[in-house]
Order: sequence, then C-alpha cells, then structure tokens
Amino acid sequence: MKRNKIFKIIGIVLLAIVLSFAGLIGFGYYFYNQAHNTENKPYKKYIGYIDQDKALLNDQYELCGDAYIQRTYNGAALEGYYINKKHFRDQLNRAFSISQHQDSGYVNFRFLVNCEGNAGWFEVIEMNLDLEEQKLNSGLVNELLEFTSNSKHWNILRYKKDNTPYNYYMYISYRIENGKVTEILP
Repeated sequence: MKRNKIFKIIGIVLLAIVLSFAGLIGFGYYFYNQAHNTENKPYKKYIGYIDQDKALLNDQYELCGDAYIQRTYNGAALEGYYINKKHFRDQLNRAFSISQHQDSGYVNFRFLVNCEGNAGWFEVIEMNLDLEEQKLNSGLVNELLEFTSNSKHWNILRYKKDNTPYNYYMYISYRIENGKVTEILP
C-alpha cells in the first residue's frame, strides 16, 4: 500500500515536470516564431514607421548609415528642438505673426531627421478641433510644412557612448484656432 502511494507521488511529480517542460517549449515556440509575426495584423510596421513612397520631402536628403531610425516609440521630443522648444515657438510666432487663414484644428507632422539634422520624410495628418480627420486650408498646411521642414530647427542627436550622430523620428502637432497657432505639442 505504501509502495502504491510512493509510485503515485512519483508519477504526479514526473507528470508535473513533463507538463512544465512542454509549457516552456510551447511558450518558447510562440515567443520566437509567432509573437512578432505581423503578417495578419493591421499594423505591419514598427511604431514610427513612415512609408517612404507616400512621404512628403522624401527625396531631398538621405538617411545616414544603415538607415536605422532611433526613438521610434516616443520621438525625440524636447531633445530634437534646436536650442529649445521656446526658441522654436518664438521663431514660429515671428514667421506667422499675421495669418491670412481662419481655420481651426490640428496639423500633425510625423517625420524623420537624419544624422546631419535635415528634416524630411513628412507625413501630414489634418484634424478639426474635435480630433476628426478634416482637410484644413492647404496654404496654412504648406506654410507650417515649410517652417517645420527647415533644418535650422532640429538638433543633431548623438549616441553617448561614441558621439556618433543618428537618424531619429520626430512628431509635432500644431493646435490652430482661427488661423493662429495656439499650442505646439510635444
């Protein structure tokens, strides 16, 4: 009788070990073969991806090195601005002190800055103040695109370990009320 109990305990322990091992193998297979498979997913590219064929100003500059893009998840944000964001805002206010446009909404630019500080590869998203996609005045959008694409507004960012410059992803959103830029994000 004691012998049967010992065999049952050993059997349960061996079964638990086999099931645990099979679970680890299954997880490993999923993680390495399926977790990063984007074939049947709506977003097939990485966050920050900009389609080179559809991007505006995509033929003026080249991406440096292996064309790898840094900061794709959150953009370069404040580090990307030359000097600082206040300087950028002041430059914008000087350039657009008298606006001929009366639109209200958001103009969002997603773009890349290469290792030389040149901005290009722009994707533009226009929305009304309720955040619904809506075309705004093309003159206003073009003026903001021209201002934003000026390379004098963007820093050259470098790796800390070897001081090598790199390409990075950036986004900027202008809130416009009655033709005047009232807020710049980020």
